[in-house]
Amino acid sequence: MNFGRHETAGPGFTFAFGIEPLVPVDISSPRHYKVGNPVDEEEPLSHHTRRFIVPVALAGILLLQSCATFDQLASVIATLKKLQFKLSGVHDFRLLGLDISGKSALSDFSALDALKAVEAYRAKKLPVEFVVDVLAVNPNDGTGGTTKTASTLTALECRLLIDNRPTVVGNIDKPIEIPGTGQESVIPLRLSLDLLEFFGDKRYEDLIQLALAIGGKSRSAMRISLDAQPTVSTPLGPITYPNRVTIVSTEFR
Repeated sequence: MNFGRHETAGPGFTFAFGIEPLVPVDISSPRHYKVGNPVDEEEPLSHHTRRFIVPVALAGILLLQSCATFDQLASVIATLKKLQFKLSGVHDFRLLGLDISGKSALSDFSALDALKAVEAYRAKKLPVEFVVDVLAVNPNDGTGGTTKTASTLTALECRLLIDNRPTVVGNIDKPIEIPGTGQESVIPLRLSLDLLEFFGDKRYEDLIQLALAIGGKSRSAMRISLDAQPTVSTPLGPITYPNRVTIVSTEFR
C-alpha cells in the first residue's frame, strides 16, 4: 500500500493524502474537490440547504447575544444591595372605630365612648386598625461601587409584632418603586386586628393603655416591629430576599 507525501503548494493550499492519488485542495475557494477525482465545476448549495443554514446561523447569533445580555444582567444584579427598612411611625389609629389620636389616658374618653369600650371588652372583642409608615432606602445610588438602579418592591409580606408578640400578617397592595437616590420612600401599611385575640391575658385597662401607647397622643412605634420578607422585581424576574428582616423604629435594617 503506497501513501503519498504531504506537501504545501502555495498559500491557501494543502495536500490530502491517502490511498488515492494526491489532489490539491483549495480551502480559500468555494470549489469542491473529491479525493482522486478533481471536480472542475462548482457545486452550489441546494435551496433546502440554504433554508436550513440561514436560520441556524441567525439563531446562533441571537443565542450569543442573549447569553451576553444575560451575563450583563446577572452581573448587575449580583452587585445590587438590599433595600433597607425602618419604621417611621403610626397614624390613623382607631379603637372600636374611635379616633384616639388626641387621647393619652382612659380619662380622656367620653362616658359614652368608655362604656362602648367596656362592653366590647366584656364581649371579648376589642378591634383596632391603624397605618404603619415604613421607610425604605435604596442604597444602589451609584456610589460606593454600586450601580444606580431603581428597585420596585412588589411585595412586603410581614407579620406585626406588638411587645414582641406575633399578631396579624400584612402586605403592600401594589408595587412601589424605590428610586436609587438614597432618599427615604414612605410605604404605608394598613393593619387591623383584635387586641383580645392576641392579648386576652391582659386586663381592660392594660389593653387601653397599649392602644394609647401605639396610636394615642404620644403615639410611638417603639412597641411594635415587623417581621418582613421583601420581594423586588429585576430584569431576570422577581427576587425574594432569602432571609427575613425585623423592621424596627430605631435603625435601618
